[in-house]
Formats: sequence, structure tokens, C-alpha cells
Amino acid sequence: MDQAVRVKNIGLRGVTVADTKISYIDGDNGILIYRGFRIEELAEKSSFLETAYLLLNGFLPGKGQLEEFSQQVKASRGLPDYVVESLKKLPKDAEPMDVIQACVPLMAMTDPDLREQARGADVRMAMRLIARLPVVVAAWHRIRNGLEPLPSDDSLSHAANFLWQLQGEKPDPEMARDLEVCLVLHADHTFNASTFACREVVSTQAHMYAGVAAGVGALSGSLHGGANERVMKMLFEVEAAVKAGKDVTGWVRDRVEQGRKIMGMGHAVYKTIDPRSKILKEMSLRLGRKTGHENWFHLLTQIEAEALKIFQEKGKTTIKANVDFYSGSVYAMIGIPVDLMTPIFAISRVSGWCSHIIEEKYAEAQEKPALYRPQAEYVGDYCGPVGCVYQALDAR
Repeated sequence: MDQAVRVKNIGLRGVTVADTKISYIDGDNGILIYRGFRIEELAEKSSFLETAYLLLNGFLPGKGQLEEFSQQVKASRGLPDYVVESLKKLPKDAEPMDVIQACVPLMAMTDPDLREQARGADVRMAMRLIARLPVVVAAWHRIRNGLEPLPSDDSLSHAANFLWQLQGEKPDPEMARDLEVCLVLHADHTFNASTFACREVVSTQAHMYAGVAAGVGALSGSLHGGANERVMKMLFEVEAAVKAGKDVTGWVRDRVEQGRKIMGMGHAVYKTIDPRSKILKEMSLRLGRKTGHENWFHLLTQIEAEALKIFQEKGKTTIKANVDFYSGSVYAMIGIPVDLMTPIFAISRVSGWCSHIIEEKYAEAQEKPALYRPQAEYVGDYCGPVGCVYQALDAR
């Protein structure tokens, strides 16, 4: 092995593996763009389905196009009966992300476009996945609590209908809009771990559902989508500590000195504050005042301020709040259980996953091999050109 030419990069950090037109991050300046549009403008003016259309098709829809797309999504929400029956047979304490991952290939089995290799077929499959993942999450939550799943209400927005099916009552319009904004903010984020998993799988010519199932699996990890749940658990821990007479400053310093992470702080790409975090921070304050949980916001801001101070002392000036730091409190105040916070991430990010899968399969000019196949450095036993000598079992 030629040590002079070998290049080792752990985790593919900083390695460009493909071109994309879907989203862009300027980590030094805290900029996130979907198809040329700043995330701040989309969060303020767009709906989730309009953003999903943009990601899938490359342009913002006209009024008629958005209405047609919305109607197609609404018409696709119904789950096959066998999927609902399967949900009823699962252990009631199953992890929600495992439930989602199990349901994705189940839904594939009766998709009429599954075996058609054409961009239009993949767009239709994407639309069904965008429509049905929220229904799966809501149905599972009700089933595990001994309740029957609820039918969709086509008069409601994408986010509002999810809250209706989850909670069994029509949501507060402002909270539904807040969740809609959250879905826009989480819809895509370039080649993150779950998106890369989707693209790697479909580079083998696997179908859309196989790629999305891989994305769900990657998102379930605590270093990716699971971080927002861990932020809320951290917040509950701090809240209990404060009630017991401890101060936030001491709690944060103890945690850092013990080498433990402050969940929701730091990002692999952003070297300044995550632009999504700014929007969610404002939302957390407003919802705190509305719901009587303003103390959560104040605890989070204290944790953030003290953590930034400590990181500054240690020369770690690029560690800032990321999208997970405030999103957990937002979801909790909207009434979403902690173990469904990562599934909320999934019902948004599926729009980005599907867009990347389509780009991976149908990009006009591919400057990479059709199949992802990175190299690995072998560091195991090596017994010369002929390999190690195999000894019979009795001789070992």
C-alpha cells in the first residue's frame, strides 16, 4: 500500500461526493438555501407542501399547480388496511422510529409505481410518502394508547391535519402554523447522514422506498434526528435541578467538565449559529408565553449563554446552537410527546430525501460512478502475500 498517495478522511467530512441543485449551506455565514431561496423567506411565506413541491420539482408552483399537488397529497393519505392491521400487532412499547422504518417497505408492496423506472413514477411515490408518513405516526400514537386511528380532514393544512389525527381535536391555528414552519425548516439540509444514506442506497438502483427506509434508520440515531429528544430530556433534568436548589451555571459547567455534551450545541457544518435556530428560538419564546411554559425558554437561553461562555474560554468559538436546541421545546408546547419528536423530523425530511433520491437517479450529468463505492483502509491482521495459515480446529 502506497502510504504517500493514500488519503484518509474519517466520516467523509469535507469530501464532495456529488453535485446537487436541491439545497446549499454556507456554514461560515449561517445561510441555508432551498433551490435558491433563503430558508428565512420560505419559513415566513411558504407552506410545507409548497416547499415540498419546490424541492421535488426545482421551482415554486403556480396557484393551480400547488392546488393540484395539495389535492394529490390529500387523496394519497389513506393507509392500506394491512398497514393499519400491522400497526395494531406491534408491541405497544416499540420505538416510534422503528415503527416508521417498518412501515415504509410495507407501503412499498402495493405502490403501483414501484417497478416503473421513470422520474414521473418516483415523483408520484414521493408524493405518497409525504402524504402517508404523518398518518403512520399519528395512527401509531393512537393505537399504542388504545385508540382507533382517525380519518384525515381535507379542510386542514398538512401540519394541522397531522395534529388532528394525532390529538383527536382540531388544533389551534397559530400552533398549526408554527408546526408548518417547523416542517419547512426541517425539509432538507444537503448531504446530511440520512440523506446520504438514501442516495447511497438508490445508487444501487434500489427503489424509492428502500432509500427512504435507509434514511429513517439513519435519522433515528441520537447524533442525527434523535438530538431534539435528548435536548428535551436535558431540559427536564435542568428544570429538576433548579427546583432542587441548583443553579444553571453550575449544572452546565459540571456537564462540560465531565466531558458530556450540551445537546443541541454544535454542528458539523455551521461555524456560526444555525439560521433555523434563530427562527425556532423566537417561536419558543412566543409559544412559552402562550402555553405557560416560558420557563423552558428562559432555561434554554441560560444554558445556551453559559455554554457559549465556556466554549469561548476553551477556544471553541464555532460551537453554537443548532436546529435541535429550541425545536424540542417548540414541539413539546404544541403537544407532541418527546418520543415523537424525531418522527416529526422524518415527516418533514421525507420531502428532501425523496428529492435527493430523484436527483441521484435522474441527474442529467453524473460526474461520479453510478454506484457509491468508497475505499477503506484495512488495519487488521496481514500475514504476507499468501495470507494467514489456517489451522484445523483441533490444533487451535
